[in-house]
Amino acid sequence: MEKTLFTYTLTAGQAATLEAVTAGMSALRRVEAPYTQLALRGPKLTVMLYTSGKLVVQGKEAQDFVLFTLEPLVLKAATLGYEEALDPTLYAPHMGTDESGKGDIFGPLVTVAAFIDETSGKKLADLGVRDSKTIADGQIQKLAAEIRKTLGRGNCAFILLRPPTYNRLYDKIPNVNRLLAWCHARAIEDLAEKRPDCTRAVVDQFAKTEATINRALMARGKTLKIEQMHKAERDIAVAAASVLARDLFVTEMRKLSEQAGMELPKGAGPKVPQTLDALIAKKGPACLPDFAKCHFKTVHEALARR
Repeated sequence: MEKTLFTYTLTAGQAATLEAVTAGMSALRRVEAPYTQLALRGPKLTVMLYTSGKLVVQGKEAQDFVLFTLEPLVLKAATLGYEEALDPTLYAPHMGTDESGKGDIFGPLVTVAAFIDETSGKKLADLGVRDSKTIADGQIQKLAAEIRKTLGRGNCAFILLRPPTYNRLYDKIPNVNRLLAWCHARAIEDLAEKRPDCTRAVVDQFAKTEATINRALMARGKTLKIEQMHKAERDIAVAAASVLARDLFVTEMRKLSEQAGMELPKGAGPKVPQTLDALIAKKGPACLPDFAKCHFKTVHEALARR
């Protein structure tokens, strides 16, 4: 069972680093709390740094925060211990896959597979590679460049579904989990072609059963052992794929905003309906398949307002 409460004592320098590291994390919002110099809250995480230097990390995502943010970036020491909390085969040669853009109304769906061995895996860990959702988009590009340099040629595969392609494919596969399985399977197949020595792939468990992705695999992919796991971003190969996928998604969103002539928001928040209305007013409803994933209810509601 994962721990949900951790306490530490930080130096002034570590406290400053913690504030800088967490400043760009959209999942954490700063709040006011008595006797604290930094107080952060998220849906499943609370981080309280008291004026005494005592740090309390609490919640269902506390262990992930300690493993992937606090230890590598602030404490600079693995006090919790990767061997205890993670899969002992962490650095064994294998590939990991992850995606970005699944829940975003605007922009593409990006799926990446990344292959690591013991040498590259440990280098990625030293770089602080972790789930891209814990990293500000402003920091993603630099980290992604380091990951590509560490992995080298032939150790990544990218599946990019820009909105027009995504919408056409969704018409044929009108189920998000099946569509995701198709993308992950294609990424696995492409990387397996480059790395025929790879025998194992780790995938985040986005579907209820492993059969969903296994059905989408073709001949080469079926020779691999596919491991679907909850919170697979703990795996260093999956974490690397997560960062690379996010980097490409952010780059594509920048290009798409230029094409739209307006800033297209990420995610599915309150700015999205306003932007959809503005985009329709500027370019007409027929433009939406070029910019948005049209199966979302938010898109249908925007069209209904016309």
